Amino acid sequence: MPRDRVPRPRLICEDPAMAIEFRILSAGDAAVLDRVADGVFDGAVQPALAREFLCDARHHLAVALDEGTVVGFASGVHYVHPDKPAELWINEVGVAPTHLRRGLAQALLHLLFDAGRSLGCSQAWVLTDRDNIAAMRLYTSVGGDPGEREHVMFEFRL
Repeated sequence: MPRDRVPRPRLICEDPAMAIEFRILSAGDAAVLDRVADGVFDGAVQPALAREFLCDARHHLAVALDEGTVVGFASGVHYVHPDKPAELWINEVGVAPTHLRRGLAQALLHLLFDAGRSLGCSQAWVLTDRDNIAAMRLYTSVGGDPGEREHVMFEFRL
């Protein structure tokens, strides 16, 4: 399905004390990433990379906005294989320290899951370390199954 046909849900938190808007950014939304709270991303958002990411139809970025400032995000990539249905890989989730433990990460993941479903993805998956207690709690809370295997991630510098 073309990127412009993917539903772009916008959810507003029910709690009036926390009027957070949740949405998935599209190609024309790079300017939204001009205002990001400290601690959300690993580093400063680079405008050229943000535009490149958002213009790629297989990249998805769900954000939580508090009065126009990004206070949380979850990124994912949907991909296909010649021998299996499309899948959604959850790459990263981040929430500003000022907005932790309010359900933002869960809402962002559900938004990505909905986008993945609309794109025909049969499953979503993410890697984390078993000793990352916050991540284990988050992914379990949204229905993830950690399995019993100990996974190893090899990194290659290119």
